[in-house]
Amino acid sequence: MRIYKILPRAEWAAAQQAGRFEGSAVDHADGYIHFSTAAQAPETARRYFSGLTDLVVLEVEADDLGAALKWEPSRGGDLFPHLYGALAADQVRAVHEAPLDAAGVPRTPS
Repeated sequence: MRIYKILPRAEWAAAQQAGRFEGSAVDHADGYIHFSTAAQAPETARRYFSGLTDLVVLEVEADDLGAALKWEPSRGGDLFPHLYGALAADQVRAVHEAPLDAAGVPRTPS
């Protein structure tokens, strides 16, 4: 199963240079890196990233993350993927552009 992380392009560029993504500010505050499933990503984009430009969406294979990935209840009781640790840059399978739609919401991969 593929999971997704929405973040500013500059954060991804820094992670590529470092070879790993340690998380955004909200991830540091919560103690894990937030991911969404394909079904959850559009609502995550709407709630937390509306109006923000120059975003990318990282696509990661959940099975590649091993025991550091936990599925925990969050919004509406849905289980969300949370990574307890850094994401190695080479674990990212694809990087998608996230242009804003007419309502100002970043588009996520479908």
